[in-house]
Amino acid sequence: MTNAILLYVGGAVITLWGIAHIVPTKSVVSGFGQTSQDNRRIITMEWIAEGLTLCFVGLLVLFVTVFIGPQNPASNIVYWASAVMLVVMAILTALTGSRTPVLPMKI
Repeated sequence: MTNAILLYVGGAVITLWGIAHIVPTKSVVSGFGQTSQDNRRIITMEWIAEGLTLCFVGLLVLFVTVFIGPQNPASNIVYWASAVMLVVMAILTALTGSRTPVLPMKI
C-alpha cells in the first residue's frame, strides 16, 4: 500500500513539475536577451519538450499504477525506465543548463 501511495505522489509531482516547467516558457525565453527568431523558437521548443517529457513520465507512472497495479512485472519496467529517464534529464540539465546565465536553467 505504501509503495502505491509513493508512486501516486511521485507521478503527480513529476506531472506538476512538467506543467510548472511549461508555464513560464515565455519569460524564460525572454531571459536569454536579444537572440534571433530562430534561436527563440529553438529555446521555446526545447523548453516545452522538456516539460512535456516530464508530464509524460509522470502520467505514465500514474496510469500504469492505476490500471495495471504496482506489483505487475510490466509496472516495474515502467518504473525503472521512468527513473532512468529522469536521471538522464537531470544529468543533461546539470551539464548544459548550469552554464547559462538564466537562473531557471541553473536551478
